[in-house]
Amino acid sequence: MMRGIMLLGLAYVLSQFFRAFLAVLSPFLRADIGANPEDLAFASGLWFFAFAAMQLPVGWALDTIGPRRTSAVLLLIGGGGGAALFAMATQPVHIDFAMVLIGIGCAPVLMASYYIFAREFPPARFVVLASVMVGVGTFGNLVASYPTAIAAETIGWRASLWALCAITTLTALGIWAFVHDPATPEGEERGSLLAVLKIKALWFIFPIMSVSYAQLGALRGLWIGPYFEDVFAADAHQIGIATLLMGIAMVIGTFAYGPLDKLIGSTKLIVIIATTFNLAALIGLVIYPASSLVLSTVFMAAVGFFGATYALVISHGRKFLPPQLIGRGMTLLNLCSIGGVGVAQFLSGKAYAASQPATNLQTPYVVIFTLFAALMAAGLFIYLFSRETNE
Repeated sequence: MMRGIMLLGLAYVLSQFFRAFLAVLSPFLRADIGANPEDLAFASGLWFFAFAAMQLPVGWALDTIGPRRTSAVLLLIGGGGGAALFAMATQPVHIDFAMVLIGIGCAPVLMASYYIFAREFPPARFVVLASVMVGVGTFGNLVASYPTAIAAETIGWRASLWALCAITTLTALGIWAFVHDPATPEGEERGSLLAVLKIKALWFIFPIMSVSYAQLGALRGLWIGPYFEDVFAADAHQIGIATLLMGIAMVIGTFAYGPLDKLIGSTKLIVIIATTFNLAALIGLVIYPASSLVLSTVFMAAVGFFGATYALVISHGRKFLPPQLIGRGMTLLNLCSIGGVGVAQFLSGKAYAASQPATNLQTPYVVIFTLFAALMAAGLFIYLFSRETNE
């Protein structure tokens, strides 16, 4: 079991990498194939929409055929194939197709591990295991920062993608070989998506699930690169360091929240406090968008740390799911999260385009930061009325 979980963890590292590496490659892609920030926002949004669109089929597959085949096949075809297509891209539309494939390939890996945790471990351990898995996966954000910038400059971005294609393919084959599907008790009734939607408590969690990761995924996955390049004339090394610091903050936050939840005993309270500070960091970017590279990096790192509540929020929703609805329920929550990033990427891309020509370099990014802050505030307000547990 442990070898299988470790391979799923590696697959999730790749998933985190693929959703974040465009920010660092933006200068290379702009120079080589003419991909501008709006093109990359569209491609990044396609990754998240493809990922989100797969969540309901993945939920059905987890409950029906199990996590092994679901994750291995999709990661092999989508992840490996998409990385290969990206490596051969000669124009922005090729990146669009590649990101769709990669999004499909990455769609099942985290949910497969969560499905195993929910089936094989006591409910009280779920939040810690979920946080650890997300924390491990977040190292993909670190690799998708300064190391990727160095690799792109040293061996080229195309060779880097071919290497990722090989790693993804080997990981998928390893999952097929070593992941074991949890046993399903005899006589367990079949769940349905409609049954999940009838759980009223989840409706107060869906909005925060949709916005809490949206701004974090959009900023770290794309906008931090063009923002620093346009406003501060940052080069690939400076962008790489800033994204590395933001990624480290995400890792620290993710690993901190699991034990903190166990210590305090209130998932809801931790989510509210962290989201409030996250909102404050976004407002800081709105008020001081061009003050200094250092200050903006600090704000981005704060967004990374306080925005790393994904595992907490999905664990909160997990408390209301009976065993037969675990696959469908968690993938629906994940659909809200990843779909929220896709919506945020498309909206932010349109906001960027609508702000052109801008009166100054920071204006388009102020509009984007304001958009993210407004969405975050709305999700937090609704979440205030959620229940702590099913009791």
